Amino acid sequence: MERCSWCGEDPLYVAYHDEEWGVPERDGRALWEKLVLDGFQAGLAWITILRKREAFRAAFDGFDPSRVARWGEAEVARALADPGIVRHRGKIEAAVKGARAWERIEAREGFSAFLWRYVDGAPLQNRFKPGEIPTETDLSRRISKALKKEGFTFVGPTIVYAFMEAVGMVNDHVVACHRHEAVKRLG
Repeated sequence: MERCSWCGEDPLYVAYHDEEWGVPERDGRALWEKLVLDGFQAGLAWITILRKREAFRAAFDGFDPSRVARWGEAEVARALADPGIVRHRGKIEAAVKGARAWERIEAREGFSAFLWRYVDGAPLQNRFKPGEIPTETDLSRRISKALKKEGFTFVGPTIVYAFMEAVGMVNDHVVACHRHEAVKRLG
């Protein structure tokens, strides 16, 4: 069975690839969680974040943006002291800012609708071969700019493109991967 080469042999990574990566996500809260985790991944391997995901969920109040939006210095300090997560003040504060931005967008139009409108509500179906997948696109640059305008940080175009791949806004399973057609059918 062929897979995208990036997932390697680690069982956690393989399960993430086979069950989650590229599957269209439409829940606004789940989208925010993934965007925050992709921001934490900046400069690190995704497997590092994946291994710490449950600790992140515990540290960030189950990724309830309404709760994280109310964090102050005490909660930031608590997160900075948590050895189970990536302890980076800028990224933690970015999660708090992002939660506040999420609340504004959610109240105005829904976070899911805000994001999915960039692909007209349907995943973009790419047909890449190994080595052809970009790290950012014009679209990820536009979404990055829009998120920043709303108050998000740690949402550069490369982070946004990785996010788009993960939440199924684009199908970047390579054509030889067993998940390419399965994910395509989910769109």
